[in-house]
Amino acid sequence: MKKYFLLFLLGFSLTAFSQVKSFRFAFISDTHIGSPNGSAEEDLRRTVRDINAMSDVAFVVLTGDITELGTNEEIKLARQILDSLDIPWYIIPGNHDTGWSESGGVMFTTVFGYDKFCFEFNGIKFLGCASGPYVRMSDGHVPRDAVNWLDKELKKVKKNQPVIFLNHYPIDKGLDNWYEITDRLRKHNTWAILCGHGHANKAMNFEDIPGVMGRSNLRAKDNEGGYNLVDVRNDSILFTVRRPVSGNERKWTGVKIESRNYEQEKKFPRPDYSINDKYGQVKKAWEFSSDANIISTPAVANERVFVGNQNGVMSCFSLKDGKPLWKFRTEGSIFSSPAVANGKLVFGSGDGNVYCVDVNKGKLIWKYKTAASVLGSPVINGDTVFIGGSDHSYLALSSKNGQLIWKFAGLEGPVVSTPLLYQDKIVFGAWDRHLYALNRSNGNLLWKWNNGSSVRNYSPASCIPVASDNIIYVMAPDRVVSAIDAVNGKTLWRSKDGGVRESIGISADGKWIYGKSMQDTIVAYAASREQQSAAWKLHAGFGYEHVPSMLIEKDGHVFFGTKSGVVYCIDPTEKKVVWAHKIDNSMVNTVRVLSKSQLVVSTMDGKLVLLNISGS
Repeated sequence: MKKYFLLFLLGFSLTAFSQVKSFRFAFISDTHIGSPNGSAEEDLRRTVRDINAMSDVAFVVLTGDITELGTNEEIKLARQILDSLDIPWYIIPGNHDTGWSESGGVMFTTVFGYDKFCFEFNGIKFLGCASGPYVRMSDGHVPRDAVNWLDKELKKVKKNQPVIFLNHYPIDKGLDNWYEITDRLRKHNTWAILCGHGHANKAMNFEDIPGVMGRSNLRAKDNEGGYNLVDVRNDSILFTVRRPVSGNERKWTGVKIESRNYEQEKKFPRPDYSINDKYGQVKKAWEFSSDANIISTPAVANERVFVGNQNGVMSCFSLKDGKPLWKFRTEGSIFSSPAVANGKLVFGSGDGNVYCVDVNKGKLIWKYKTAASVLGSPVINGDTVFIGGSDHSYLALSSKNGQLIWKFAGLEGPVVSTPLLYQDKIVFGAWDRHLYALNRSNGNLLWKWNNGSSVRNYSPASCIPVASDNIIYVMAPDRVVSAIDAVNGKTLWRSKDGGVRESIGISADGKWIYGKSMQDTIVAYAASREQQSAAWKLHAGFGYEHVPSMLIEKDGHVFFGTKSGVVYCIDPTEKKVVWAHKIDNSMVNTVRVLSKSQLVVSTMDGKLVLLNISGS
């Protein structure tokens, strides 16, 4: 038998909570049902059969990335396979279940009944919760509602009671709010944190808390997959990798069991807000903290701010002082950025409806039922609302009464972003590899375009296209800027020079296309039908970057947000940073620029902020 390694934790010994009766459970992660190699389903079935053949496994935990793309079919198939287990099992989603999900994670919760769990076994409290991102590319993030839930559950934990926490991501800087979890767990007798995401067995340490990453259940390049058997004893937690076909087992790591009193005064690195001191001209006029994630751009009209959250609540605030004025509740998460016109607020919901409410009182005017979640954002033009959802269709609705004007049913995937209205066209991307141009009068397909990739994750779905002089510009996850003929959808040129992923902007005069590179740089391309490379670059200091927040030009300045919660303003003429301000440590959604001296900003962690800039 090969030696296994024990992880030891610094701390002071306390009186043990109780003697723990030995037991065994199974630890599965990263099953990726629906993955292209086609073997994921059989790998999971093998694991289920293997566990069922054992008599000493008490329960099963699954730590996320259950599916490849979070489709309804993948989620339902995963549930069908797992229902064959003869013992209790507990499951949480990972980034693959939510980041590209056609339902925005709604279907995961619907099919499995929850996205977080809490149970007690032999005196040990097991806590597991979801981690995003949801719909948009970003760092991992424990949702605000899950953090609030964790607070409530930890209050119920008895003094010195052992705790084992489970999450998809390792609880480190791969999560933008890792410290919120470790700070809470360090106040308790936390024995270990179990996670997935990395697809390999690995002993870890999360701010003195022992961590164990479990391997993927996929066979990968082997003949069979694998999972972990976890033996909890009086003195240790032992991890054994198990091969379900051959039956091979190998102990590979362990965690020493002892009652733990973590040193609260010990300091660990935390997000740095010193940039706010450097640019003192930026001040928060007010701030609102939601009890759930916000993954959309606020709308502003009539001195009011409107924004929805992941709990399905659309809220209205006073622009002047941030005072809440009204709430409108839906039955699904709201990832749709609302649009306002003529006293009406229109948005989509994960419950499958397009809603129109009165801006003054938040009362329902009309709703339109679709066949799936509506994650896309609307635009209103005259008396027409244009919006896409997850039912493979794009809609034109009457803004007066919600009646269907036309429906294009030729999509192969969900719509999650905002369309571009340009000339007689409505242009948008979908998670089906294509950019579409429809006739805005009747919904007829004018053309569709793709970047040549067969990979769905390279779809131009999150980028809001821009246009100038009969050219459509888009940036997709393939990190290439594409110029497309607006008339016929033919590719004019493509450039990898900037290394930009999904974010784009255009100058007010239509002469420059802006992008936010993944390497700390703002790039600009000349708007042209001829092949282009980056005309200039500005190293702005935001570091590695991959979120699809758009760049907005207003009053001669360009504004954008980053994955680290920082809003930037640059001068494209002087090619310099004018100011920067950190809101929190999560993704900044595309900012709502009222003027160069006033912005409304929302973040994934649920912050809504009015920024005032003096001297602008």
